[in-house]
Amino acid sequence: MNYCLTSKWNSVVKPTDTVFHIGDFCFGKISDYINNLQGRIILLRGNHDKESPILDIRIRIKDKEFLLTHRPEETSPGYPLCLVGHVHDKWKFKTMTFEKYKWDVCNVGVDVWNFSPVNIDTILSEHNKWKQNL
Repeated sequence: MNYCLTSKWNSVVKPTDTVFHIGDFCFGKISDYINNLQGRIILLRGNHDKESPILDIRIRIKDKEFLLTHRPEETSPGYPLCLVGHVHDKWKFKTMTFEKYKWDVCNVGVDVWNFSPVNIDTILSEHNKWKQNL
């Protein structure tokens, strides 16, 4: 499985790309795997990770700010879309609610994206399609 995931990763990630991995990178030592992957990798900590100090991050892309964090319940309103991991193959997009607030969350786990990293343009395109079908 490691060879398959590494091959899929390197087929879509260029050495100059930046990849935000949103937790649960591996059960072993990160260094055993990360050296075989292309791109500049920023690791957020998942519930199975011990090495990354980053719990969440806000990034600005195309004049929009996105929240990236491991667990969906750690997201909040105020973003066009929050990107999460943790939930594996349960869903790709979901609307979260708290009191009167609603916001959308995208599961970027590889098991819902053909077992490879997915770029933000694809995520936003799929999110728009999902919103139209609600």
